[in-house]
Amino acid sequence: MSNVPLLEVTNVNKRFGGLKALQDVNLSLETGKLHAIIGPNGAGKTTLFNVVTGTIPVTSGRIKFLGTDMTNDKIHRISRRGLARTLQIKSVFANMTVRENLWIAAQSHHGVFSPFKSWKKCVRSVEMADIICEQIGLTSLADQTASNLSHGDIALLEMGLALATEPKLLLLDEPICGMGPAETEQTVIKIQEISKSTAIIIIEHDIEVVFKIADEITVMANGTVLAKGTPESIAANSDVRNAYLGDDDDD
Repeated sequence: MSNVPLLEVTNVNKRFGGLKALQDVNLSLETGKLHAIIGPNGAGKTTLFNVVTGTIPVTSGRIKFLGTDMTNDKIHRISRRGLARTLQIKSVFANMTVRENLWIAAQSHHGVFSPFKSWKKCVRSVEMADIICEQIGLTSLADQTASNLSHGDIALLEMGLALATEPKLLLLDEPICGMGPAETEQTVIKIQEISKSTAIIIIEHDIEVVFKIADEITVMANGTVLAKGTPESIAANSDVRNAYLGDDDDD
């Protein structure tokens, strides 16, 4: 299994009418690395996440996850294969506690969710919620209503909701967007910790963070892959450096 790519995207195109959002995208990502995808506004980064997770279908091309073709699979089937994703716009159950949010996600993943059953009676899901709560560093806030959390803690909770589905690959779409320095540092530490047990691909506009945590960076521009390599090789690439690394805009 170690020789099988984590994610393999082959000649993927996505068109919206006359707009070519993705153009012959080819990407092969190895297991055991924290990957980052960067690029200017409109580069196609989020569109790539969307086609990988089944949110939108590809126009042409193939997508494989751990050697299994999942091109244009339904979202729930892709999730069952072991992919989970967070969004740019944070989405949690605001009127529920941190623990209840995680319990619902765990219940849904196990396929036995019932709105009429007390969360305290679902031992397996309660245990999973507590484990993830500790993993994301929110144990002290487990009984806090999500609406009262800071922006950074909401981002951690959303990661927890994704982790509750027990993914093999976690896609993070701008997880530190809008955070201050302290929250950014807290979230970056957790991403690094999570990456030790779960594969992560991150889209992030904060170049300093990307170069700090990524093992491998893919640069996208105009719907295609411009460059891919280590942070050192990307930083030394004059085209990438001149065109993108100074640009704070992102999609």
